[in-house]
Amino acid sequence: MSTKSTRKTILVVPLDWGLGHATRDIPLIHELLNAGCNVVIAAEGKHAALLQQEFPQLTILPLPGYRIQYAQKGWLFGWKIIQQIPKIIKTIKYEQRWLQKVVEEHHIDAVISDNRFGLYHKTVPTVFISHQLLIKTPFGGIIEKCLQHLNYSYIRKYNACWIPDYADANNLSGILAHPAKLPPVKTTYLGCLSRFENQPGISRQYDLLVLISGPEPQRSNLEKMVLEQVREMPISALIVSGKPGTPEKQQITPRILQVNHLNAKELNEAMLASGMVLSRSGYTTLMDLVKLNKRAILIPTPGQSEQEYLGKFLMKKGYFYNVSQHVFDLKEALAAVQAFPFKSFEHEKDMEQYKTVVREFVQSLN
Repeated sequence: MSTKSTRKTILVVPLDWGLGHATRDIPLIHELLNAGCNVVIAAEGKHAALLQQEFPQLTILPLPGYRIQYAQKGWLFGWKIIQQIPKIIKTIKYEQRWLQKVVEEHHIDAVISDNRFGLYHKTVPTVFISHQLLIKTPFGGIIEKCLQHLNYSYIRKYNACWIPDYADANNLSGILAHPAKLPPVKTTYLGCLSRFENQPGISRQYDLLVLISGPEPQRSNLEKMVLEQVREMPISALIVSGKPGTPEKQQITPRILQVNHLNAKELNEAMLASGMVLSRSGYTTLMDLVKLNKRAILIPTPGQSEQEYLGKFLMKKGYFYNVSQHVFDLKEALAAVQAFPFKSFEHEKDMEQYKTVVREFVQSLN
């Protein structure tokens, strides 16, 4: 029997909400390739560019994202998202029509959808990936229950749900991925998903690595705060402004360098070469931090209820130090972390747990 006829073709599709879904799918794609699969990716814009750079040999199909628009003011963030639910549902219906054609044209054997709701199929096995089974909003209570019901109404159409976290109490997502009631499909916890690796021999170069991200104007607001405050600090620092496509750099002071963007290899090395990281509390960033066993100061994006919840939850756990942007003071934060009782996450969990899940999934297709 020819090798070609036995290789399974897997379609992988990340959500277009930030780059985190695309980057956390990178280790999954590597493992699918290691298991002998053909992998086809569907994405657009910067998500497609990032994955094409990582996997130049793979086919990337154009697929419009949900193209979420963000509120200018943090307190309007949740309401702005809820207003766009009709547009999201319209995109989900398009995904369904698109998938029927793609399965036939590209001979797809299985689909892995990272938080995209319309990629289920009647005859092809489909997997839904999410760490947000409970979707946090500023409104809490009944709104969150309604959104969870809507969330599950789509997840139940898939054959399985993979959760990038650990099943027990020692986890990263808290109630988001550990609600009282799980979706009514086969649910598997993947463990940590990070494209980064620990590397020996990287010496410390920076006291602080600042990773600035998030939708505007909050990205610029944080950048301005950090630049104003860090100039007077007697520390060495690397500031990554989160503006891909513009590889500019500026020496702020003799010991403080600002760059617009780092590629994956450079960012991996910069994190390892830093004594402390300051970043948003986006979920993929959190998985990268625990994979590399890094201490961090978290500043949730204002208005993003998920990030605000994760920051408080993980500070209570002792994994990271958390501070709100509206009261952020760099000098005070750096002083506070000196006394903060950080707890290590890395050695308590298997960071390659997802590999077993992927291989068992591929074997089930034979």
